Amino acid sequence: MSIESFDLAPGVVVPRIVVGLWQLSAGHRGGQLDRTATIDALERCVEAGLDTFDAADIYTGVEELLGRLVRRMGRRSRIRVHTKFVPDAAVLPTIDRRYVERIVNRSLARLGVETIDLVQFSWWDYQVPGYVETLGWLGELQSEGKIRLVGTTNFDVRRLRELANTGVEMVSHQVQYSLLDRRPENGLVRHCLREGASLLCYGTLAGGFLSERWLGAADARDHWSNRSLQKYRLIIDGYGGWEAFQDLLRALHRIAIRRQVSIANVAERAVLERAGVGAILVGARDAGHLEDNLRTLQMRLDAEDRQTIESLLSRNPGPQGDVFGLERIPGGPHAALMRTDLNQDNSVLE
Repeated sequence: MSIESFDLAPGVVVPRIVVGLWQLSAGHRGGQLDRTATIDALERCVEAGLDTFDAADIYTGVEELLGRLVRRMGRRSRIRVHTKFVPDAAVLPTIDRRYVERIVNRSLARLGVETIDLVQFSWWDYQVPGYVETLGWLGELQSEGKIRLVGTTNFDVRRLRELANTGVEMVSHQVQYSLLDRRPENGLVRHCLREGASLLCYGTLAGGFLSERWLGAADARDHWSNRSLQKYRLIIDGYGGWEAFQDLLRALHRIAIRRQVSIANVAERAVLERAGVGAILVGARDAGHLEDNLRTLQMRLDAEDRQTIESLLSRNPGPQGDVFGLERIPGGPHAALMRTDLNQDNSVLE
């Protein structure tokens, strides 16, 4: 079966669904991880054509897990490895080239590769200078062959213009983008189209809120301990509240029934068809949702579907401002859920 793909860079073809591994990190999943079963599930993704994986240096245990998959499959398949460079907020004032190289070398060792296909750069606090120089050092490591392509995650357009002064080509920008959260449309999409960069989108299902599970459900926010649910429930507030969210779910459900697919398929497809989007990130705890994920790549929305969705979105513009702007407000509810100290030197495999 042919998998829908796009050109991330000349000669670099990537499926339009990238398998995101954040849910497998020790800090998120809770409980023990059956590594053999998990690697089996990831291997099934590769065999189905979803051969690109998104990790991060701050996802505890994930780079090592992906390295096990790389070793297991060996030459049987070309696995494309994306990771992130996310220095802790406390480290930002003292970052130097040696630190950048050490963290990239650590990712190379964990992943078991000679070159990382894509390193995505993040910076917690714009008030701390150094992000321009840091991207430049990543560019030097790219010239040395340790990194194939460079991108960013959660940078706004103003800072991307500053980063352009390094001369390092940024092929992608990973940001949160869903029907509930359309902040990339406040300038970033235009920037990407102008610069020829692709959006890689996480949070497309808003932590699972955009699914049948929440259709007609009562709002029980006070009982949620899961940070992901808390995070995306705040996005629902920014969208217009629980009732407006339920209106959107009902509309997506009607489209899903007509198309014989899931609400998730419709929500994911709607983002894939928005300007500037190269791929969406879809989490993989196991292979249980693999077939459903593949349906997203096999379907297309028609004019009636788009009109139904856009009529609701026009009444509910969603959170305002730049990408990741709310998450950067000191003392704000979004910032309170952020953990900015996860890039430890130790490797943890439980």
